[in-house]
Amino acid sequence: MGRGVPDRVRRSLEPFRHIPGQAHMWVLRGLREGIVTTAYPRRPDGYGPGWMGAVSVAEGASPPQGVAEVCPTGAISEEGGRLRLDRGRCILCGRCTSRHPELFRFGPDHETASVSRQALVVPPGEDDEEALGKVRSELGRRVRSLRRSIHVRHVDAGSDGSEEWEVAALTNPVYDVQRLGIFFTATPRHADLLLVTGAGAAGMAGPLRRTWEAMPDPKVVVAAGTDAVSGGLVHPTYATRGGVGDLVPVDVWVPGSPPSPFSLLHGILLAVGLLPSGGGA
Repeated sequence: MGRGVPDRVRRSLEPFRHIPGQAHMWVLRGLREGIVTTAYPRRPDGYGPGWMGAVSVAEGASPPQGVAEVCPTGAISEEGGRLRLDRGRCILCGRCTSRHPELFRFGPDHETASVSRQALVVPPGEDDEEALGKVRSELGRRVRSLRRSIHVRHVDAGSDGSEEWEVAALTNPVYDVQRLGIFFTATPRHADLLLVTGAGAAGMAGPLRRTWEAMPDPKVVVAAGTDAVSGGLVHPTYATRGGVGDLVPVDVWVPGSPPSPFSLLHGILLAVGLLPSGGGA
């Protein structure tokens, strides 16, 4: 046992001394670090709000000539002298924030998922909030029976692999989605939620549709990542669609390239109505 270890810890490790090798050191490490699992969504997480996961637009700013050309994905537009940014097409490259910091800035926002594709465009329009409320209410009514145990089927429909790393992180000790009754399953016949990543490759159109059709009702679909929302940096092409919205009916859209595990978790909880009252877009 290393030096400086408290006597109470030494005594607690006595039963593990028979374990070969350095296995008992993992017990010591667990006692030293304590609980690392986030309490989100029951309580805010210290890491989540600090994640620079969304770009915001300055309200009432007069857009200069050619500002939309800065964005490689065409996420920036101008409507009637009003500057707007589509987070569903934003890949978080930071070009707009570096060239026009007076207009765009990264914000500490990980709860970026929305039940409406249009709601990913910021700042929102005058009628967007009312329409968003109707969609949220309808989704909540449809998934009321899915609030105890959720089984997720993940399908890669042409991803670059970055979203898969974040999806895999959901099962590690920090996020531990199983504590919320969320489990990944290998078969669509056991799934309640279809989590789709990727730009919608032509070769995956049939398998993705069949996966959705094999899922029992009620079911929900979450498009995870900018590629799945809009096609990402290159869209559309001979091999991909402009996202997966044309392939399956999407209920929740999670922007980000890639979205963080917190953003993915927010999207899943939003889809099945497990967020605290009033939470989510």
